[in-house]
Amino acid sequence: MTPFAHRGGARHPDLEGLENTLAAFRHAVALGYRHLETDVHVTRDGVLLAFHDARLDRVTDLTGAIADLTYDEVRAARVGGSEPVPTLEELVAAFPGASFNIDIKSRRAAAPLARFIVERGLQERVMVGSFSPAALREFRRVAGPEVPTSAHPVEVAAFLLAPTGHLARRLTGGRPQALQVPVRHGRVLVVTRRFVEKAHEAGVEVHVWTVDDAEEIRRLHHLGVDGIFTDRTDVLRDTLTELGLWTTEEDS
Repeated sequence: MTPFAHRGGARHPDLEGLENTLAAFRHAVALGYRHLETDVHVTRDGVLLAFHDARLDRVTDLTGAIADLTYDEVRAARVGGSEPVPTLEELVAAFPGASFNIDIKSRRAAAPLARFIVERGLQERVMVGSFSPAALREFRRVAGPEVPTSAHPVEVAAFLLAPTGHLARRLTGGRPQALQVPVRHGRVLVVTRRFVEKAHEAGVEVHVWTVDDAEEIRRLHHLGVDGIFTDRTDVLRDTLTELGLWTTEEDS
């Protein structure tokens, strides 16, 4: 079971209002997390930022759309009133022992992110996904097949609807290496035992987001999921420890 620190553990009691900051990711790494989830936007002048929203307004003390701002303008903002918005370069450099699950939040960021990963040889340290099929197609085109990606929603639907995992793999061109999904989408129960079985038939992992409840973590483990994203890094660590599934690099 792979534990992912979602935005560094956005709802941990020690991290109120500090999602996607170096402080949050340091906290997660100190807890033993080695798989860090973040998001990416790109500034007007082409700097990749580890930031979720299209605008600064919700989590920082400044306002404005990231796509309309230069990096010099963005770096004056403070998340939670205290932490700067990190660049992706800063984040990757700060945690050389970590892997990164990166969610492309704007299509403009797709090609720059692909070049960033390939130029730095980060193929074995990343998994990239997006809710936007267009953004993920652009990323895959530029990055090539060596950079692992998760499924976009149309590809997830193929695994939901196809009768077998082998057919779903053919329908998706064998490209996704993981299905990163919520337990439910509206009225549709996504993560079932059969869904997990079909993914595994196709050689694809199932990662579930965003789960902060210990009982739900236990249930998903029994369904055979391969990874869980959490905002409550303490709850996931404690529950996986109870199940005998918590390991860090120091343990291996």
